[in-house]
Amino acid sequence: MGTSGNYLSGVERTFGADEIIVSKTDPQGRIIYANEVFLRMAGFSEQELLHQPHSIIRHPDMPRCVFKLLWDTIAAGKEIFAYVKNRARNGDHYWVFAHVTPTFDQSGTIVSYHSNRRSPRRDAVEKAEGLYRELLAIEQSHADRKAGMEAAFQAVLAKLQSAGVPYDEFVFSL
Repeated sequence: MGTSGNYLSGVERTFGADEIIVSKTDPQGRIIYANEVFLRMAGFSEQELLHQPHSIIRHPDMPRCVFKLLWDTIAAGKEIFAYVKNRARNGDHYWVFAHVTPTFDQSGTIVSYHSNRRSPRRDAVEKAEGLYRELLAIEQSHADRKAGMEAAFQAVLAKLQSAGVPYDEFVFSL
C-alpha cells in the first residue's frame, strides 16, 4: 500500500453507536469478508482488502502482546473481547470494541474467524490507551522483538493475576 503505510495523521475517526464493523478472515488471518462500515472506516475498497492480512489496519500504538493474546485465544476455539486501535489507510485512527469468534466446520475444525466491532465507550478507550502505552514501552525496552512481546505478555498475565480476574472480566471492567 505504498509509503503511506506508516503515516499517522493523529486524526481520530468515529462511527455510529448503532453501526457494527464486521469482517471475516480465514484461519491464517486473511480477510475474506468486510462489510461497508469496515470499508468506510479503514478507507479501502473491498478489492483492496480481500485476501490481505487483517494486520493491514494494525496501528503501531497497539502492543503486539495484545494480538498474541487474541490469536492464542481464538486459535484455542474460544471467543475474545478486546479494545483495539486501528489505522485507516490515510493514517487516521479509530478505536473499536471487538468481539472475535472462531467458526467451526462439522468436524470441529476452525474454518474462519468472525469479528464484530462496536464503537467503544470513551472512558474505556482512555484506560486501554494507558495500559497499551505501558505494554508498548515494555515491548520496546527489549532489543529482541520476540523477547519484548513475551515480557509484555507476561506483564498482562501478572496484571490479571494480581487483579484476580479472568481476561474477559478485566476487559469489561475497563
